[in-house]
Amino acid sequence: MATDSKVMVITGTRKGIGRFLAEHYLECGWIVAGCSRDESELKHENYRHFCVDVANEKAVTGMIRAVTREFGKLDVLLNNAGIASMNHALLTPVSTVERIFQTNVFGTFLFCREAAKLMGRNKYGRIVNFATVATPLKLEGEAVYAASKAAVVSLTEVLAREFSGLGITVNAVGPTPVPTDLVGSVPEAKMTALIARQAIPRYGEMRDVLNVIDFFIRPESDFMTGQTLYLGGV
Repeated sequence: MATDSKVMVITGTRKGIGRFLAEHYLECGWIVAGCSRDESELKHENYRHFCVDVANEKAVTGMIRAVTREFGKLDVLLNNAGIASMNHALLTPVSTVERIFQTNVFGTFLFCREAAKLMGRNKYGRIVNFATVATPLKLEGEAVYAASKAAVVSLTEVLAREFSGLGITVNAVGPTPVPTDLVGSVPEAKMTALIARQAIPRYGEMRDVLNVIDFFIRPESDFMTGQTLYLGGV
């Protein structure tokens, strides 16, 4: 059934930035459909959780169809789900490369594709993908992760053109390290050196990411598309 409320899909909502974003937009009155590989402890009358591997085409298609059946529309997609692995290229097995690209690239593409089909019905939509400063900083030990996110940036730029006629904007945010599980395994010395390369040498905060997303998804941001905004002054 159709709803007058704003509807958002966020991937990777079980913890970290995704969980923060889901809770924030629920508090703002949005209907949020989130997903992760496992069940979520997030409970809210306007939250729907799906156990989905973002690289599984059938599962992604099924989730967006469920959103279509229940709400009849989709206003915003936040492609937050992502994984990383810090390792020298000579020590990186191809299984790691496949796993990172499946989640970060294939998953982002699948959700963009399926979300655009639904958004196109109303000639309106906002898509925000997640890049990383590891790409412009060319971080050693992050070759595969940085490459996967470079692919996300390229997808963002091309899809912005392909979807523009549907009233859909496609942009990306590139956070600096935010204290989450994704960076928790990185040695502190490595993180300190990375942060020192930023114009503003501090860890990123949830509010920094939220600020960019809020800008990208505003109705007034209809002339802003195909852009990647990196944080911290890299």
